[in-house]
Amino acid sequence: MTEVCLVGNEDVDLRNELLGRETSREALLTYELRRPWRNTIAMSTVSLGAAVSLLNDLNWYLTRFTRDAMVRDPSISEEDWLSRRLAQEIRGERIDPTEVGEWFKVYGVVKGNLVDPMYLQGAGGDLPTYDLREVDETVRCRITRREFG
Repeated sequence: MTEVCLVGNEDVDLRNELLGRETSREALLTYELRRPWRNTIAMSTVSLGAAVSLLNDLNWYLTRFTRDAMVRDPSISEEDWLSRRLAQEIRGERIDPTEVGEWFKVYGVVKGNLVDPMYLQGAGGDLPTYDLREVDETVRCRITRREFG
């Protein structure tokens, strides 16, 4: 199963915003929603294509209520998430999934919340240490070179 994770803006109750609006509620109706971190909503889809399609369906809401949308596809990585853009590029066959993994957006986790993303480049899977603040753990999201800046 491919997972989708939406990271809410700091001042937004993402679940209430999405389920309180008819169009987004209907788009999410068939999914079981989870909260892997306090400021997120996650759901499982059947494929990378379904995940990208869901994000496209929710685009109006994502631009207003989220600061990030991530996808995790086990055929690409069991642990790392993909940015929405990278997932779209892989789905559209513009990027080979075996050639991703050099650029990352790494979130810290503090008291169950994703915080302070840090952009890192790592060769051969080795990344510099997250050092923006003390964190309980980190969450890695692979991004495109363009997103890296």
